[in-house]
Amino acid sequence: MIETRRLVKRFGMKTVLRQIDLQIAQGEFVALLGPNGAGKTTLLRILASLARPSLGQVMIAGYSLPWQASAVRRKLGVVSHQPLLYGDLSAEDNLRFFGRLYGLAGLEARVTETLALVGLEHRRHELVRTFSRGMQQRLAIGRAVLHRPEVLLLDEPHTGLDQDACEMLEAVLRQVTRAGQTVLMTSHDLARAAALAGRFDVLVRGKIAASITSQDLPPDGLLAFYRQALENNEREAGKL
Repeated sequence: MIETRRLVKRFGMKTVLRQIDLQIAQGEFVALLGPNGAGKTTLLRILASLARPSLGQVMIAGYSLPWQASAVRRKLGVVSHQPLLYGDLSAEDNLRFFGRLYGLAGLEARVTETLALVGLEHRRHELVRTFSRGMQQRLAIGRAVLHRPEVLLLDEPHTGLDQDACEMLEAVLRQVTRAGQTVLMTSHDLARAAALAGRFDVLVRGKIAASITSQDLPPDGLLAFYRQALENNEREAGKL
């Protein structure tokens, strides 16, 4: 469902992503972990067709980026650091607008269902610019899942959410997983990632340094695996 081959991204003389080979099968939930500056957001932006790779191949749901970006976008739901909402529209009008872009059938029912899903049905008529950061994040999650996308890309989706909203997000993600949709999520919250994902890839200095499935995690858990991956990378970097 998601595949990159020898993916490189440069900004001027700085190389942010280095020869990344990534494969995520349909229905997989992969958590992308790594320190700040590792390239996680850059990778998600390329997969979301919001940035172009410098070199390499990117395939989403059988379509090639950046050449078939319009086809890819119909398959995607994206939650990024920016909510990508219209502040002068109400919550329901935002969802209605995006639903029309996707040509959704039964749009009004789906809007109501989605607002209830993210806990905003009672605020449906209010302007988004009056919402708190957490409420905007809730609505951004609703926007991302509105059209039941085949692939969901989430960049630190828990940011700005209170405990209730985090539990809502996790319920939504479990529902998405049960429906067979594919999820790639960046996260610094290892405990929440461990509870949701079936695979964990560690990105360090623009390269995938380690990968493991939830079944193969060591007895001391994801944190131990993550720390070991970082230590091994530092050790290898010291040999160069």
